[in-house]
Amino acid sequence: MMAVQELPLFPVTVVGSWSRPSWLLDALRKRQGGRMSSEEFTAVADRAVLEALKYQEDAGVDVVSDGEQRRDNFHSFVADKLEGVKLLTLAEIMDLVEDRAAYERILKAADAPAFSIKNETVVGKIRPRQPLALDEFTFLRQHTRKPIMVPLPGPYILARSMWVKGVSDKAYPTREQLAVDVVKILRDELIALRDAGCAFVQFDEPVLTDVVFNRDVKERTFMCGSMAESTGDPSRELLFATRLLNSVTEGIDGIRTGVHVCRGNWSRKDEVLLRGSYEPLVPTMMGMKIDRLVLEFATPRAGDLGVFERYPKRKQLGLGVVNPRSDEVESPAFIVERAKDALAYFEPGQIYLNPDCGWGTFAERPMNTADVASRKLRSIVEAARELRRTVG
Repeated sequence: MMAVQELPLFPVTVVGSWSRPSWLLDALRKRQGGRMSSEEFTAVADRAVLEALKYQEDAGVDVVSDGEQRRDNFHSFVADKLEGVKLLTLAEIMDLVEDRAAYERILKAADAPAFSIKNETVVGKIRPRQPLALDEFTFLRQHTRKPIMVPLPGPYILARSMWVKGVSDKAYPTREQLAVDVVKILRDELIALRDAGCAFVQFDEPVLTDVVFNRDVKERTFMCGSMAESTGDPSRELLFATRLLNSVTEGIDGIRTGVHVCRGNWSRKDEVLLRGSYEPLVPTMMGMKIDRLVLEFATPRAGDLGVFERYPKRKQLGLGVVNPRSDEVESPAFIVERAKDALAYFEPGQIYLNPDCGWGTFAERPMNTADVASRKLRSIVEAARELRRTVG
């Protein structure tokens, strides 16, 4: 097995999800509806994982994932893995929303995929029914010699999305109390993945941009499927998020960790997604005890790499160089220039190349086809080879 330190300069990796084929979606619906056993679904999902892996390996990706093929979305899947958590449909969620009409307007304005929305909600004390992702890693490890990255929902998005007033407070009076158990579960999972030989765990916290770009919002919001209320106090929320992630990772050696923060990946309409510089989040991310920042920089919505001028060479950078929501395949020359821009603030050995986000945030609403995703990955790989020749 290739060790992480043996990776070439500018290694190419992914952010997590891959588009799910129609036959996998059919199996997912049947399993969720009780019309397919877990064993039958696993057999179908295994096939989908192997297809996602082949696309990545054929493209020349250096660090691969299983494409999140077994998951409904990047965080709601925990409802299958944890006792005390129930997956609620949009209709059930609407019964809990204080101002239903206002929230329906929020979803419509955001082009949110209402038909795909399911929210993991705490209904009792949580404890693992099975590992969150160790089974995914173990299967993939049997079928590739490449280093593997495993995406996990971060502790902040889980504490924020799973705690629903009027339901969850019967088991956990506050989300802070829920967060204690969330941290323990994620920490145990990180250790288990480390011991099994996983190269990299990425904690997904896209809702952090909602905190800083919707800073005055105190009502329920929508961000990549997270639909919990905000306190409207960005400083408090960012401190809470940092404390939680550090509690998960602190003192755990032998595995690399990172955090992925984007501005939304639920619609191909850029105008409904958040936009703005990472500047208000950089101090927070620098305070997180993780190795890599996995960030989007392929579109103007993300702002400029100059936000790292005050923090040069502090972390590794997972540099987003292609837009997962567009049909246009970015040229290797474009990707090379983005990477060279990053060299003003990071060493060559600190820069990883990846898409801005995953290819299929929601199982039933992929952001792109497997064919386009594959061609974009090939373009990144070609750019990485050019960078190794000219920079390495």
